Amino acid sequence: MGDLKPIKVKAYVEEVLIEKYEEGGGEPLSPMARMFHEPDSNIYIITMIGFKTQINPQVFKANLLHTLLKHPRFSSVQVMDENSTGLKWVPTTVDLDNHVIVPKFEPNNFHTPDKIVEDYVSNLSKSTIKMSIPMWDLHLLNLKTSYAESTAVLRIHHSLGDGTSLMSLFLASTRKVSDPQTLPTLPMMKKANSSTKSSGGFMGNYVFKLWLVLSLFWNTCVDVLKFVATVFMFLKDTETPLKGGLGNGATTSRRFVHRIVSLDDVKLVKTAMNTTINDVMLGVTQAGLSRYLNRKYGESKIDKGATERNNNLPKNIRLRATFFMNIRPSPGIQELADMMKKNSFARWGNHIGYLLFPFTIAMRDDPLDYLREAKATMDRKKASLEASFSYFMAKYFLKFCGLKMATFPSQTTLWFSNVPGPQEEVSYYGHPVAYVAPSCYGQPNGLMIHVVSYVNKMSIILSADESIIPDPHQLCDDLEESLNLIKNAVAVKEGLIL
Repeated sequence: MGDLKPIKVKAYVEEVLIEKYEEGGGEPLSPMARMFHEPDSNIYIITMIGFKTQINPQVFKANLLHTLLKHPRFSSVQVMDENSTGLKWVPTTVDLDNHVIVPKFEPNNFHTPDKIVEDYVSNLSKSTIKMSIPMWDLHLLNLKTSYAESTAVLRIHHSLGDGTSLMSLFLASTRKVSDPQTLPTLPMMKKANSSTKSSGGFMGNYVFKLWLVLSLFWNTCVDVLKFVATVFMFLKDTETPLKGGLGNGATTSRRFVHRIVSLDDVKLVKTAMNTTINDVMLGVTQAGLSRYLNRKYGESKIDKGATERNNNLPKNIRLRATFFMNIRPSPGIQELADMMKKNSFARWGNHIGYLLFPFTIAMRDDPLDYLREAKATMDRKKASLEASFSYFMAKYFLKFCGLKMATFPSQTTLWFSNVPGPQEEVSYYGHPVAYVAPSCYGQPNGLMIHVVSYVNKMSIILSADESIIPDPHQLCDDLEESLNLIKNAVAVKEGLIL
């Protein structure tokens, strides 16, 4: 477990930060970063990293000095600017003892190691990190669980960066297991094959492009109207067992549970149905939410066997997800050094927009209908500038409608995020990684679903408000079972033997 070479991120920005610090100034927080400090959206990213070996805390501390601490966001405090009403970044000296926690666990005959780790991470959601130090900490849990020999829990305030930024930082701090001196391959964004190409010559191409422009304009207008109606509480989701009161999730503890499924199964469905991995996971989510709610609505019936056999769902359920999108001009995960360059197309920070993604909650005879509906909805959302508009609103109008803007996702039932992870097995400070499971807490609704890939695995992570969703493991079961049903339906359709 040798030391890693320093990651090259600081050279591009250190001089600017030091110069501003010496002048008594400091780089101000971006509008989106300030949004994550609003009372109802004081959000933390919490990432569970499972390892195939026990953790050596001293090795972690030694490597943090020239990896994580080389990044200016992780070695700066956020202080109020005396000349304005906003916060600014000020470099500081980092005492690792304030950030690296190694708890000791007493033998427990009542709880399994999985439950102990789950409870520990859940308890973190009841606390915050004081602003007098850089807003991150790392918890090293040497307990063997079902998925790993040990677990590291990295907690970061969302103002430090979004999922794309943090995945780039994670990859820069890892090395290939097969070649410990080599950085892992970056996940590449692949464009889905389009079946809507014109072949009608010059006039046909002109008409086709005009139709695309008009569709973009129309879809954007419709989505923006719904977006504004949601922000100002004219358009709300149906009250279901998955939805709590406004802003309820921001102040209550969360339960973090995850399930690891086969990425090969997801790719099998993707190829057979000519969709994207994101489409497949949205279809799985739509099916899983429908199964879960159908059971919940049927629990009051006398015939318990009918709970899952019959359709117990009310009609016309409006259930939407606030779907996060990376709106950087350069899509996907980028080299960390490139993200730190000035005027880069893939800049570090919180460059995320929002889509209001509607899920159709219904019981379908054909499981593939869930996927077809999710793909059709996402294809339409891609032909819209809704995500860019939401980012524009956050960036330029936060000071005029700050609380409204910061809490608008509370009108939706859940949040959804999908981030590609390492394509090959990696080691983090010499420790082989078993899985990566990011999530969040502090968001103003009862449920968030994260999806992240790692080699040939796909992790589905739930962040659930226990006062709203007391059985998140059941929801995980429904999501996993939905993937199996969709995969089996594809096998029948394609004549495959699984």
